[in-house]
Amino acid sequence: PVESLSEEVSYGLKEWGLQEYGGYERLHRFAVTQRDLFNVMEPIHGAPATLRRLSIRGIRIRIITHRLFLKYFHRASITQTVEWLDRHDIPYWDLCFMKDKGAVGAHVYIDDSPENVEKLRAQGCRTIVFSNSTNRHLGGPRANTWEEVERLVLEAYDEWRTGTLGLFGASNFNA
Repeated sequence: PVESLSEEVSYGLKEWGLQEYGGYERLHRFAVTQRDLFNVMEPIHGAPATLRRLSIRGIRIRIITHRLFLKYFHRASITQTVEWLDRHDIPYWDLCFMKDKGAVGAHVYIDDSPENVEKLRAQGCRTIVFSNSTNRHLGGPRANTWEEVERLVLEAYDEWRTGTLGLFGASNFNA
């Protein structure tokens, strides 16, 4: 039963024993193609309202996702994502479906994937860790809620407006 699945998981959900059933990729394919995963999941509490407030303040929101993980199911992933963003009234300037998030050249990134955070930081990108059970080992800055994300982004925005934020934010960024 679903209730027996641990909420304390690592990326790939090995704690759920998925390798016995074809692994994470098979579960992901089923969830996207048979259950409209990207269309029916609930947003993280506070995310839509926070993104709307940031947008009103003039912050340009670029959503970067690697939802094209499943070969031959790109249309479903993209359609579900756009419908979900619209339904939850989440503002954005750009919607990027790509693995190399650093190529976007944002001033500040928010991510929960340990691999993405480490890659972005290695590229000198200012990156806020959105906390979950997979990334506790990473240093800050860290946000446990979208209200905390808002505060950290506004701090970076003020640094950018006053000229104290270096390219990608790395030069004045201390974890």
